Amino acid sequence: MNRVTVKKLKDQLGADPGLRLVDVRTPAEYRSGHVTGSLNIPLEKIQKEGIEALGTASEGVFLICESGKRASMAASSLEGSGPGGVLVVEGGMSQWRDLGYPLEGESGMISIERQVRISAGTLVVVGIVLSVFLHQGFILLSGFVGAGLVFAGITDTCGMGMLLARMPWNR
Repeated sequence: MNRVTVKKLKDQLGADPGLRLVDVRTPAEYRSGHVTGSLNIPLEKIQKEGIEALGTASEGVFLICESGKRASMAASSLEGSGPGGVLVVEGGMSQWRDLGYPLEGESGMISIERQVRISAGTLVVVGIVLSVFLHQGFILLSGFVGAGLVFAGITDTCGMGMLLARMPWNR
């Protein structure tokens, strides 16, 4: 899998504004800030439709997400299909923002990662409160969320994040 740094992408965009850059984040994440000229095709769609999701991409495609994980997954789905090369932008939008490069889009959107932290924390607190005031069995809710977070950390796959990405406010 070919990779490119954020700095290299920025330089190439300066030299060729027509460069094909695909943002594989959710539509809500894309709306919250994206590289000017990028096209939003969520990872799910690329995994489902393959190269057809990208349309005509004979000249090659740069894939970007928040950190590089989803872009790598998309690149794996596209491997060997289509004539153009696929390049994953290392560091993704997170590094793009850290370097102070310009963004286009709305502000105030909450990233999926933050939504997961808010949801997980809320479920843990609710589980503890319900176990204290209603029934001890509710502590299992907190344990289940904790186990899910451990699983997500080990596998780098977050079920809650995937579920939240499908919610209407993230579409």
